[in-house]
Amino acid sequence: MIDLHTTNVLLGIMAAVSVLEALLLIGIGVGGFLVYRRVMQLVTDLEARQIAPLREKVDAILVDVKAVTARVSQQTERVDHAISGTMERVDETAERVKSSVREKVAQATGVVRGLRGIIMSMMHQGPRPKPPAEAVGRA
Repeated sequence: MIDLHTTNVLLGIMAAVSVLEALLLIGIGVGGFLVYRRVMQLVTDLEARQIAPLREKVDAILVDVKAVTARVSQQTERVDHAISGTMERVDETAERVKSSVREKVAQATGVVRGLRGIIMSMMHQGPRPKPPAEAVGRA
């Protein structure tokens, strides 16, 4: 008959090693879970002590920035309207000044042309005929 004692011993050793491996894996799983819980507790405490107050401050700053941005936007719009209105008034005033200057220049040009015409007509006029009274006095 075949002696199975050695085979049974080896199978027993393999079964024991398998049980030890299973226990080791279960221990690693439990240890991993405990480490996970501790890390999560640490993260929660850190968040409560450090991050939450910091987040509140950042949120307050963001609210202030939003308010300032809205105010700057309003002021920019007001300044834009003021500048547009001023530019329109400046354009209107420039147009009025231009037309007034044109009128005055046209009047001055008319006067100068009239004077020129008078001077030119006086210069081109020939010698004046002598009055008839002199002719009568000689006779």
